[in-house]
Amino acid sequence: MGDLAPAAGLLDTPARRSGWIPRLDPRVRLVTAGAFAVLVVACSAFGPLLAALAGAGAMMVAAHLPIGRTLRRVATMDSFIVFMLATLPFTTPGAPLFTLFGLPASQEGVVHAATIALKANAVMLMAMALLSTLAPDTLARALARLGAPERLVHLILFKIRYVDMLHQEYHRLRTAMRARGFKPANTRHTYVSFGYLIGMMLIRALERSERILKAMKCRGFTGRLFIEDDSRLGAHDIAFCILAGALATGLVTWEVMIRVSAS
Repeated sequence: MGDLAPAAGLLDTPARRSGWIPRLDPRVRLVTAGAFAVLVVACSAFGPLLAALAGAGAMMVAAHLPIGRTLRRVATMDSFIVFMLATLPFTTPGAPLFTLFGLPASQEGVVHAATIALKANAVMLMAMALLSTLAPDTLARALARLGAPERLVHLILFKIRYVDMLHQEYHRLRTAMRARGFKPANTRHTYVSFGYLIGMMLIRALERSERILKAMKCRGFTGRLFIEDDSRLGAHDIAFCILAGALATGLVTWEVMIRVSAS
């Protein structure tokens, strides 16, 4: 399949950066991000959630991610849930906290909305800090080493190679349309033209996939890709796991103590 290593990570950031986080084993980063997400979702008290958000922010800084661009990505994610967060105070029963246009907002609803916002932002920041500098092929190899389904790994590897080809095909078709004097407008002709464009993209993608499959079978492809990855966990990986485990234990202990005291 050629050289699969792209020049950018999963979020269009350089795949290799200075610092200690990019040197961590990809498996450690994947497992840590997943465990952190599960832990944060299980928490409900503001103290542990704020600590988790602060820890995710510290990891973002340690990963040398551009702060402005990263926060804009997080804000984009928030835009998908802002409607839900805005309606929770008015749809959750409880003690009235304030009234807006005659609609009472409950204190429980406000707390619920704030909790969801803290969880979502903490998980998003941690995932970006740990995974955004992973090259897609590195992610696929790490998933394979962790026992992920082979079809998922193959899908990621093929996507790396051929999505760019489809992107180039799209630009060729758009260039051909412009060469014929096509100018997008709010007209039926424009909608029909874009419909033809999508149809041509699907047809050419199908034809290209059939040619690729035949070429791979000619080279002995039997439905399985053999991924070579002999990486080993180093001392810094083990130290990071110990530190992450200690922090997770602290958050869990804090959460349990708050729940016990509340009961």
